[in-house]
Order: sequence, then C-alpha cells, then structure tokens
Amino acid sequence: MAAPTAGGIPSMRPQTTSHDSLRFTSAVSILLAVLFMLITMGITVYTIFSGTAKMPRMLPDFSRLSSPFELFTAVPVIVLAFTFHFNVHPIRAELSKASDMKPAVRISLVLCSVIYAAVGFFGFLLFGDDTMPDVLANFDRSSGSGVPQALNDAARLSYALHLVLVFPLLHYSLRVNVDELLFPGRRPLATDTRRFVALTAALMAALYVLAIAIPSIWTLFQYTGSTFAVCISLIFPGAIVLRCATSTIACTLVQVQ
Repeated sequence: MAAPTAGGIPSMRPQTTSHDSLRFTSAVSILLAVLFMLITMGITVYTIFSGTAKMPRMLPDFSRLSSPFELFTAVPVIVLAFTFHFNVHPIRAELSKASDMKPAVRISLVLCSVIYAAVGFFGFLLFGDDTMPDVLANFDRSSGSGVPQALNDAARLSYALHLVLVFPLLHYSLRVNVDELLFPGRRPLATDTRRFVALTAALMAALYVLAIAIPSIWTLFQYTGSTFAVCISLIFPGAIVLRCATSTIACTLVQVQ
C-alpha cells in the first residue's frame, strides 16, 4: 500500500503549475487501467485455448462463510469505487463548456464499469476457486498455467503504475479540502508556497504511516466504503437538496445526470 504514495512527489508544488501534470497523469493512469484489463483478458484467453484454465464454480460456496454478513462486504467496496463526487465541481470549473460535464460523467461511469466488470469476470475465469475477495491480490503471485512470466510482470507493473499516477489526483482534492477546513479565509493555497509545502508534507507523512500500518487494502476499502464514501455519495448530496428545498436562502445546485 505504501507504493502509491510515491506518486505524490510530483505534486509537491503549488497547484498553479500542477494542473497540467494532473491532466496528463490522470490520462496515463486511465490508459494503464485499460492496459491492465487487456492483459488480464489476454492471459485468460491464453489459458483457455491452452487447456490450462481452471473451471470456475457457477454458484457461490456458502460453506466457506463464517457469517452471512460476509455476503455484504463487497457493497462498501462498490460504493467506494464509484465515489468521486468531490472532483466533479473542480473538473466542471475547468471545462470550456459547462454542458460537457454530463457526457464526461457518463463516459467516466461507463468506462469504470466496463473495466471493473471485465477485470472481475476474466480474473474469476483465470483463478477459479483461488480467486481472492480482492481479485487484484491474485496478481501478487504468478498466475501459473504456463503463462509467460512477462505477462504476469506486465500485469503487476501496469496496475502499480496506475495507482502511482492516480494518487496525485486524489491527493489534490484531499489537500484543498483540508486547507479550507484548517485555514478558512486565508489566501489561496496556490499562492502560499510555505503553507502548500507544509500541508503537503504533513499529509504525505500521515498517508505513508497509514499505508504501512494497515496490512490489507481490502480492510481500508471496506471501512472507507461503509463510512466516508456513503456520506459523500448518498447522505451529503441528499442533505444539501433537502436544505435547499426548505431554506429561504436561494441555493444554486449543479445537477449532474
């Protein structure tokens, strides 16, 4: 988990110069995610045609569950995967036409859904009963089945680079929100280099310690997906709408359908 924090190093400068870098790093990270999906599909197809693929179960094996509540552990991860609401308004502000935001959101949702579904489906075909709750953890070791080691290494490398390059985009939103929370009314963060560097260094140190201390990314996904992600995705938007509907103060809401 500590490796993606290395991606925060390029963002250690004021945001007036990092928007361009975030644009390029996020684009490359998407391409790497697609590459990871294609490699996974390629490995799976190779094992199927070579006759070394493992026949997956068509129905779940409930005997392995220690509690029926384990069936719902995937829900927080799904909620977290589609929680990117905090970047909607910054992205919309940078678009030349506000009307481009709707197709941008729709394309993003479709692209993410296709990548998630394809990796999960072909990963299950590839690993069979050995598929872990987090299918990405299966790529920590060789997939076997006579697959060239270069393909296994390429799958690991593409996903690792994807995490490294997507980290600055998440870190940007975190830094802006923490700055507004701790230093309300101050001049913009991009114009205060000392505050920018100090806040970035503190956040990077805290994230690195958490990455070392938490042994499993699956645990982090479950916790954040069932707490923060639910608030950001479901509770806070509904609360804002109710507040605007009952308040006498005029509220301007940006609807993204």
